Amino acid sequence: MPLDISPFQARRARLLATMQAAGGGVAIIPTAPERLRNRDTSYAYRFDSYFYYLTAFREPEAVLVLVAGDTPRSILFCRTKDMEREIWDGYRFGPDAAREAFGFDEARPIAELDEQLGLLLANQPAIFHSVGYEPEWDRRVADALNRVRAQARTGCHAPGQIRDVRSLIDEMRLVKDAAEIATMRRAADISAGAHRRAMRSARPGAFEYEIEAELIHEFRRHGSQAPAYTSIVASGPGACVLHYIENDRQMQDGELLLIDAGCELDGYASDITRSFPVNGRFSGPQKAVYELVLAAQAAAIAEIRPGASWNAGHDAATRVLTQGFIDLGLIKGSLDDAIESGSYRQFYMHRTGHWLGLDVHDAGEYKLAGEWRTLAAGNVLTVEPGAYIRPADGVPEAFWNIGIRIEDDALVTDTGCDIITIATPKSVADIEAVMAGR
Repeated sequence: MPLDISPFQARRARLLATMQAAGGGVAIIPTAPERLRNRDTSYAYRFDSYFYYLTAFREPEAVLVLVAGDTPRSILFCRTKDMEREIWDGYRFGPDAAREAFGFDEARPIAELDEQLGLLLANQPAIFHSVGYEPEWDRRVADALNRVRAQARTGCHAPGQIRDVRSLIDEMRLVKDAAEIATMRRAADISAGAHRRAMRSARPGAFEYEIEAELIHEFRRHGSQAPAYTSIVASGPGACVLHYIENDRQMQDGELLLIDAGCELDGYASDITRSFPVNGRFSGPQKAVYELVLAAQAAAIAEIRPGASWNAGHDAATRVLTQGFIDLGLIKGSLDDAIESGSYRQFYMHRTGHWLGLDVHDAGEYKLAGEWRTLAAGNVLTVEPGAYIRPADGVPEAFWNIGIRIEDDALVTDTGCDIITIATPKSVADIEAVMAGR
């Protein structure tokens, strides 16, 4: 199916308009470099999210330059055609085909970039650049500026301001357009199927990596290019380690398995966590903690709507969890005292969600002018309360090593939110039914 480049052209036009409103200038947005894994073997290449958001171009060694002036224009610098390298590494567009396929005003060989920057920056009021993000790019931009300054006697002047282009793009990326939402819904469906497959595959005696393999199989067979992040497949005590990634333990009867995994599809991430018993049946203490976390998630989801504070969902989940910890005998005192003292953090130490999009922890600020920002239609965020009960003095042994997190992806709509990962089994009854049918 041909790529629809119109959303990418629209984003470039929006950014150019924002730059123009700020006084004009030149934006320099490079893609990610290739990285060596060992000796002469590179990691699987993944483009820079900011660059891809504006271009749809997936090749390495590419830079987007936007010129916001009387005649706004977009210029792609990319690799030239090279039939010898294509034999080894595969197809590359080259400037002419890239300009046509991706709708740029101009496209040039990447080898011309440094020379052209000296020309493009001359007599411009500002550079829009990601200062401090990549030292190599800080150096290249500084060199280009110095080349322009060296022409001062000819009447040419260098940009007097450097602005953070990523902060402008962050605000754009926070509100997903229709094309992004469609991709994220598809990624969520693929990941939901992978979690169902994992539930059907889990059993006492299996190894965590066997379940991880089932996840990857499901991701790839439905067209996902890769996991969106390193999958967490954590059984027993590992479920109480927030970023457990060893995935090499043999699962035992009576334990819980926590899986935090999602696929990446055409650059966009999904992010789902489910926790379930390896043997297919929740014990009494496991069910009690699971139902508590599920109630906390429901309370957080109820707070997601346009105009609501980003932090409202976290506050709601925290109150439900804290009261539950008191009711289960895990902490003492009143609800307000436990929240004020932070005693609940022994069992719940992270926040309830994050932005989601091209990055798993996606672009965008959480506070503006010191205040939690308000949600808007088109935002996508995760909702992921949890409870992690490690062996400790004063903790009833029946609860030891119960680690539960329940995470879904929420799209803010005009009236509330839509849980786009809803196809992933979540209730105790639904999980046990899926596992019974394995």
